[in-house]
Amino acid sequence: MSPRSRAGRRRKPMDTLQNQDRPGVLGHPGYRSFAASRVFSSIGFQSVTVAMGWMIYDQTHSAFFLGLVGFCQFLPMVILTFVVGHVADRFDRRRIGLACQLVEALTALVLAVAVWQQWIGPAGILAAVAVMGAATAFERPTMAALLPNIVPPSLLQVAIATSTSMMQTAFIIGPSLGGLLYGVSPVAPFAVSAVLYVIASINVISIRVERQQPSSREPMTLSSVFAGVSFIRSRPVMLGTISLDLFAVLLGGATALLPMFARDILHAGPWGLGLLRAAPAVGALVMSIWLARRPLQSDVGKKMLFAVLIFGVATIVFALSSNIILSVAALFVVGASDTVSVVVRSSLVQLLTPDTMRGRVNAVNSLFIGTSNQLGEFESGMLASVLGPVLTGIVGGVGTIAVVLLWMRIFPDLTKVKTLRG
Repeated sequence: MSPRSRAGRRRKPMDTLQNQDRPGVLGHPGYRSFAASRVFSSIGFQSVTVAMGWMIYDQTHSAFFLGLVGFCQFLPMVILTFVVGHVADRFDRRRIGLACQLVEALTALVLAVAVWQQWIGPAGILAAVAVMGAATAFERPTMAALLPNIVPPSLLQVAIATSTSMMQTAFIIGPSLGGLLYGVSPVAPFAVSAVLYVIASINVISIRVERQQPSSREPMTLSSVFAGVSFIRSRPVMLGTISLDLFAVLLGGATALLPMFARDILHAGPWGLGLLRAAPAVGALVMSIWLARRPLQSDVGKKMLFAVLIFGVATIVFALSSNIILSVAALFVVGASDTVSVVVRSSLVQLLTPDTMRGRVNAVNSLFIGTSNQLGEFESGMLASVLGPVLTGIVGGVGTIAVVLLWMRIFPDLTKVKTLRG
């Protein structure tokens, strides 16, 4: 055998060598503390939110007050978005995260005492929801902007995918934990959530940064506050990615109608509703774990567009299904395909944004995500009242596919994005 043949047999693909030499993100200094902080905070938030919703409905038996819980969470985000971004770019992001989690811990503790002493009513619950919403409005974009200071650009996609898988796990555990604890004692979910927030804040303190946040004392002006919007508008790839996700969720929000599908279409009852609600989260968890182990290496723009296309097709399949197994499978695909879009969008936002702007850009991105989720549920509900759930789901899926095709023409640069490496 010739030397060249022997060398060829020994040679390994470059990607394999890079993957072997690349340290695991969970072993990276600072990332474990960052991930632990986000997971414990998210579980605490999900748990206490479920408990507050159950408690206010138990006191009022009013769907209107139940709707106000979601409104009081959403309103602070809309009001504070642009202030949040500016603050996150001016001050140490770890300290902002710490302050938010301590406020959330104190609020949960006050709720625990109030429930124990039985002196809290609907107004007090809504006030607590608003405080938690304001703290979360600061915490989420600030912590998202902190991640690129912790890991190098080469590990960012893996870090985001790993964080997404952990957050999806928290989204599954948190509501279940809140409901279980409330069944044991109405005080329990608030007391446990307070402890979880304290653990999250301890992890924030121990986060080690690889690159210090640039010191910026830019005065707060109207121009600087809205700089995040201007920055996104000037980057077609970023604007196209964020707006694609916005319209896809707005149009493909048939999952908001799950109670109607479970009862009237699938005739599955409460157990079926539980399966339907869990399926997208499980799909998202599986895909995020896959992307953490096998990051997207090439043609990420085309793969993102294809994933959103699959999201629309899976939405149509779910709307047309009258079989619980097929419906669960379709929702699994919905969650998995959406996660591809989430990882690509989040990675592009972080990589294309200078550190001095990350707070403001992530705040706008968070507003887009929150708005699309809330308005998507509202749009689906209003449309279903006229067209019914099945036709609403079909219209949403077809609309999502149409948006993908339209965005390929409006934002041709999206198809040219090859890699998520810094």
